[in-house]
Amino acid sequence: QVQLVESGGGLVQAGGSLRLSCAVSGRTFSRQAMGWFRQAPGKEREFVAAITSNGGSTYYADSGKGRFTISRDNAKNTVYLQMNSLKPEDTAVYYCAAGIQRYPVDNSWYSRPGVYDYWGQGTQVTVSS
Repeated sequence: QVQLVESGGGLVQAGGSLRLSCAVSGRTFSRQAMGWFRQAPGKEREFVAAITSNGGSTYYADSGKGRFTISRDNAKNTVYLQMNSLKPEDTAVYYCAAGIQRYPVDNSWYSRPGVYDYWGQGTQVTVSS
C-alpha cells in the first residue's frame, strides 16, 4: 500500500514563499509520476504541477509558471513544491498524488486527477494580503 504524507503548509504573507514536501511510502516511488493539486473552498480540485518518475520533465499550470517549482528526490521518496511570490489566490488545500508513469503523447495527461492512483491528505496553504 502506498501512502503519501504532505507537510510544509502554513500561513504566509503575499509575496512570501513556502516549500511543500510529500513523503511517499512503498517501493514504487521511482516508477511513479507525481503531481500536486490544490482545492480552494467552493472550487474544484485543480492541477498545479507534475514531474515524471525520473525527474526529467516537469509540467505546470499557467497559474504557477515562473513561481512554482516541482522537484523530487528518489533516494528519499519525497517530492517537493517550492512556491515563491505567493498570492492570496494561491490559498487552498494542496494535495500530492502518485500514479504509475506512463509515456503519453499528450502531456495534458499529467493534469488529470484520474491518472493518479494515490493521494495524500492535504496541507493547508493560506496567503494573507
